[in-house]
Amino acid sequence: VQLQASGGGLVQPGGSLRLSCAASGSIVSINVMGWYRQAPGKARELVATITNTGGTNYADSVKGRFTISRDNAKNTVYLQMNSLKPEDAAVYYCKAYIANTPFRWNDYWGKGTQVTVSS
Repeated sequence: VQLQASGGGLVQPGGSLRLSCAASGSIVSINVMGWYRQAPGKARELVATITNTGGTNYADSVKGRFTISRDNAKNTVYLQMNSLKPEDAAVYYCKAYIANTPFRWNDYWGKGTQVTVSS
């Protein structure tokens, strides 16, 4: 199983970016998918998660600005980031709780995509 994240880049404060993360490989089922971020010198933190039935959870710092969604048919999770602030700059990682056999579940991480917010 692999998770491939994309969509990061350089954006000015107030701008928008959309991140995507596609899971591939031997996948039976995917439960929670989510986005985390890690800024230099800081611990990795949760940004947002979404269940396979669409239930969402957001960090307080991104509520009202970021939207997480997923396409179950494509095994893909998205993060729409609006009104970006310099403090949103970080490496963004996707994570998914995946069963690659009917009863074997594991967390899988993508490699991360850099988001830079600067004028």
